[in-house]
Amino acid sequence: MAENPINPTCPADPLLATLLVSCTDKRGIVAGLAQTLSGHGANILDSDQHTDRLESQFFQRIRFDVSDINTDRLTLERAIREVAQRFEMSYRLEFNDRKKRVALFVSKYDHCLHDLLLRHRAGELDCEVALIVSNHGDLRAVAEQYQVPFAEFQMTPGTRQQQEQAELRLLREQRIDLVVLARYMQILSDAFIGEWPHRIINIHHSFLPAFVGGKPYHQAKERGVKLIGATAHYATAALDEGPIIEQDVVRCSHKDSIEDLVRKGRDLEKVVLARAVRWHIEDRVLTYRNKTVVFD
Repeated sequence: MAENPINPTCPADPLLATLLVSCTDKRGIVAGLAQTLSGHGANILDSDQHTDRLESQFFQRIRFDVSDINTDRLTLERAIREVAQRFEMSYRLEFNDRKKRVALFVSKYDHCLHDLLLRHRAGELDCEVALIVSNHGDLRAVAEQYQVPFAEFQMTPGTRQQQEQAELRLLREQRIDLVVLARYMQILSDAFIGEWPHRIINIHHSFLPAFVGGKPYHQAKERGVKLIGATAHYATAALDEGPIIEQDVVRCSHKDSIEDLVRKGRDLEKVVLARAVRWHIEDRVLTYRNKTVVFD
């Protein structure tokens, strides 16, 4: 175990890695990965797997300690790649010595923004909140309060394409890994979304697929539903139809006004979005065929 450079008597935090794999279900996958990791001196801390019998698809998440591997990181990565090629699997390997850099996109609603920033400050979200992007200046003071850089890109029909390109340049410059639409009241272009597949998380104030689009609480009131919900999903070119990461509901009744539904819904939006963001940055989510597997 490496020493802590600040306090040599205290061991440094372990170097951990997370491996996510998906492929057609075959014999020998679990054994092949476990043998490869243990053969290089990695210590497997936990492993979770799922098989979709209808689709014959296999999914696995392995978290392991590489602090004392008997090779180097590049050699380990090459060995994992060889196993992936043998089983024709898609895989993603992440190490905990680099935190994901997150950009929060907002408009004027601030409840999801405050919640994410507070959770980050409390240590619940192990990432770097690198940037807050908005199409209005209303929440600049919030960004200053939390000492997060703020960028404003005002959107009009005539400037939308130019402004989106400016946003994309900024995201690239800041090496952003994840975009979170924390009640960003703009529809992203297909070109924007295409550059960030499964790396844009949106919170929709409805239990999708019900009440897509705008004013879902008004739609829910008109329909007389007894449950309202919120849905966090990856943004895709099809509006409000991307892979769902998390959902939750709360009961309502005929006594609830639209304002009551909005108030109840906002509480749900915060919790559901925070869960989805945390699961993504902890590498717990795999996507396939417009669905997700979310590992505990």
